[in-house]
Amino acid sequence: MHQRAYGGQCAVEENRHTFATSTIRNPKLTLFALALGTFAIGTGEFGSNGIIQLVASDLGVSVPDATYAITAYAFGVMVGSPAITLLAARVNRRTLLLGLIVLFLVGNTLSALAPNIALLVVFRFIAGSVQGAFFGAGAVVAAYAYGPGKGGKAFATVMGGLTVATIAGSPLGTFIGQNAGWRVMYWTVVAVGLLAGAALMSWLPRTNDLRGSSITSELGALRRRGVWLMVIVAALGISSIFAVYTFIGPFVTDAALRDASLIPIALAVFGLGMAVGNQVGGRVADRYESRGLIWGYGGVLALLALIGVAGSDLVVLLPCLFGVGATMMVAIPTIQVRLTEFAPDAPTLMGTLNLAALNLANSLGAIGGAIVLDAGWGTLSTVWSGFVLTTAGLLLYVVTVARVKPTPVAVRV
Repeated sequence: MHQRAYGGQCAVEENRHTFATSTIRNPKLTLFALALGTFAIGTGEFGSNGIIQLVASDLGVSVPDATYAITAYAFGVMVGSPAITLLAARVNRRTLLLGLIVLFLVGNTLSALAPNIALLVVFRFIAGSVQGAFFGAGAVVAAYAYGPGKGGKAFATVMGGLTVATIAGSPLGTFIGQNAGWRVMYWTVVAVGLLAGAALMSWLPRTNDLRGSSITSELGALRRRGVWLMVIVAALGISSIFAVYTFIGPFVTDAALRDASLIPIALAVFGLGMAVGNQVGGRVADRYESRGLIWGYGGVLALLALIGVAGSDLVVLLPCLFGVGATMMVAIPTIQVRLTEFAPDAPTLMGTLNLAALNLANSLGAIGGAIVLDAGWGTLSTVWSGFVLTTAGLLLYVVTVARVKPTPVAVRV
């Protein structure tokens, strides 16, 4: 297996893995607890999209005003999560994860009780500020459970809960919101979060091997050129997944001219692709330095072109939706591994930045799609905006990041 290490990272991983065998009684339960946590977080995030019209009606605001709650969540991930990660730099990762799940419960409980849109926006920001920090710390614990040389697989495990949320959590949350009220959807998310909290409390290892690092080390990582190049590559490249996912409903009803009842099926097909690609991507990331990203972005570009040309045929559209979800998810674990190579002394912050880049990609994809739709280029034109953004990300990676070698960094044992 191709194994990459810089500075003292390999020795540190091997040393920590020695302890892991004696401190984690059942690594599978630890990994399950982490995935359950990300499933709860993903259900709260994606489920919110499906109830936005209900929120608008109940709180007496327009749908565009209600979407500020969605924007606030993304802003929480992009701004709040990095801030929490830096402020909690010295905190043991177990303690940090437990604190984050408590904050998640608070944010969603308050969301369920929000009396107006202004407070709901604030509460969704609080809930969003958990996501990136949880994924970053969770990836560190998962890597500890797996052992050395499996950082990609570790991140894919943590992301696994999010992909399952797109398949099951989001449709279920939307169904509950439509039939029992949007507030009940958030109470359901709280219930799942309580289960995740109990699992984390029971199965996360208690060990000093998961202690934090100094805030100086975390901030030092932000001065490295390779880190920011990878963040830009991620934000640009992954945006195409949202230039598709955001507009799946119109693809089905307006382009393919099918009944709206097929939209949940199309969403589930896309989610299944993400789940499959995530598992493949974790293994590829641990074996090859760049292939996961290059294969993933390249595959997405081919599928986007196919949707743009023939996506009005449902027989073409559905397999392509599966393929876009799968190929893009192949790239994401490689992004995490490469980020961590550039900053092995700040793995939690790198995971946080990866999720922040994903949420920036969400905004870019949606904005790009809206621009071409407003220009009157047709429903399927959103894929071409994604095509341009992903092409820019791929070219930036090939021309710059793929040629940049991480500077050796001394990692504290």
